[in-house]
Amino acid sequence: QVQLVESGGGLVQAGGSLRLSCAASGRTLSSYVMGWFRQAPGKEREIVAAISWGGGSTHYADSVKGRFTISRDNAKNTVYLQMNSLKPGDTAVYYCAADTRWPPRPEYDYWGQGTQVTVSS
Repeated sequence: QVQLVESGGGLVQAGGSLRLSCAASGRTLSSYVMGWFRQAPGKEREIVAAISWGGGSTHYADSVKGRFTISRDNAKNTVYLQMNSLKPGDTAVYYCAADTRWPPRPEYDYWGQGTQVTVSS
């Protein structure tokens, strides 16, 4: 079983950038497909980005393509989400998640506790 802890959330103005990190413990990160999800108030949780075990394949939601980049450093057991050109609509709680299947699916096996991202206009 893997434990996931997110960090890097906060308040940023529209057009700004943030980098989220997700540190894994318990099992090596390379055993998992990793994903970032988000959930805004009153909305369903949605997948934002996902990356395969070695990082060779990625997937992005249409709403973030060209603005967000997912990456991973298996040696550091960490996955990242670089978020640029942030919009107020990106405001949500962002969750890191781990799974064993590719392509990405809506339900992952393991979840972090989430980190709040707020984008002001």
